[in-house]
Amino acid sequence: MNIELICRGGAAVAVVTADEPVLTDVQSALDLMAQVQFEHQASRIAIAKSAVAEDFFILSTRLAGEVLQKFVNYRVKFAIFGDFSRYTSKPLRDFIRESNAGWDVFFAATREEAVERLLRV
Repeated sequence: MNIELICRGGAAVAVVTADEPVLTDVQSALDLMAQVQFEHQASRIAIAKSAVAEDFFILSTRLAGEVLQKFVNYRVKFAIFGDFSRYTSKPLRDFIRESNAGWDVFFAATREEAVERLLRV
């Protein structure tokens, strides 16, 4: 796992990339939040889709809801960036659209878009 810190205008975004999933369950999400907050003093996280378990994108597993609830509860802004075009599930597409309309969780096509959205909130 690689964590790069991007600072601008007094805000910091931790960009997380990995070759294999590091966000696999609720505990790994909590561990990631803690690591980013304590080691990098950031409360905004952008993570590559490749670093997120595939079960996250299957809404019936409830992983996405449980993980995102933790980010909201701990007031950590969160974005996942990558190509979501292969997902055809209407509930997932609606979930992504509704998340992007809010202030806490975002899905972005590119790393740059994810960082920019997080820096604005």
